[in-house]
Amino acid sequence: MLSQVPTDIGGRAAAVVATGTYLPPEELPNTWFRERFREVKADFVDKMEAASGILTRFRAPEDWATSDLAVPAFRAALARAELSADDVDLIVVGTDSPDHITPSTSVVVQHKLGARRAGTFDVVSACASFPTGLAAAAGLMRMNPALRNVLVGGAYMMSKLSDPDDLMGYFYGDGAGAVLLQPSEAPGVFGAAFQADGAFARHWCVPAGGTAEPVTPEAISEGRHQVRMLERFPPEINDLGWPRLVRKLAREQGFSLDEVDLFIFTQVRSTTIEKVMAALEQPLEKTHLVMQKFGYTGSACVPMALHDASAQGRLSPGQLVVLVGSGVGYNQAATALRLTEAFLG
Repeated sequence: MLSQVPTDIGGRAAAVVATGTYLPPEELPNTWFRERFREVKADFVDKMEAASGILTRFRAPEDWATSDLAVPAFRAALARAELSADDVDLIVVGTDSPDHITPSTSVVVQHKLGARRAGTFDVVSACASFPTGLAAAAGLMRMNPALRNVLVGGAYMMSKLSDPDDLMGYFYGDGAGAVLLQPSEAPGVFGAAFQADGAFARHWCVPAGGTAEPVTPEAISEGRHQVRMLERFPPEINDLGWPRLVRKLAREQGFSLDEVDLFIFTQVRSTTIEKVMAALEQPLEKTHLVMQKFGYTGSACVPMALHDASAQGRLSPGQLVVLVGSGVGYNQAATALRLTEAFLG
């Protein structure tokens, strides 16, 4: 298939210039969870380790909020580009573990960052939030020449919204990742594709806390204010859904899968990524895994993996990268980006 990915769109695009990430200080390796759940379900950690590849994860201090993870990740991206918070025009935060139901977490981040000129908005599409926010920000930059420096990030602190006795706590790692977007004449973020199915909205959720079920003493006593899996998702949602979404993106944007230099998927199970890459008939070496050292960082895992790939020297100008985020609900989003000469890592 002859590539139709543009080399010059003849107008204003948005390019990823710099990346950043942040991990909080406390590490909880699998040995900690083996001891924690030893008398509850002795083999749980062994089974989850084999299926997910997760070996450790990090947790924030008790008095921190999600915004406290996002701010240092954004600062890292700005520092890479030698910019200050005063240079930022727009902040986009993707998270499903917000500081508050309202106001938005991005407003809190803006204040803590000291980005006094910046506008903000949140994207709440669970683990699909980052590629969704990246596509939205790129579209806004294309139509608004006043947007010169845009921060897009994902942050995750689902551990704080979970029951400490819930076995699913094994997965949750706290962290944040971010990118800095700047205008570009060459194509940067140039395509996105989406799919969703709200029939699965209550499979994995925080049942109480919104208008469907406000928090009450009864809800708290029953733990419905905490995240919980009410019903397992069918494996085929990701096993079949991710390849379908990637092919849709490639078809609509006119590139072949063989042209993609790196695929980055939601980092929840390494076995899922292996199945998806086989379905796409692409070598596993063309993806990047970080769940083994960060845990499942949800809304943050895609930008964290992108930064980690850059730090390991896997990214360079000219490469084509596909980002796929998959969140509960479910929401799934894929974004294609061509790294430009302005990419700093």
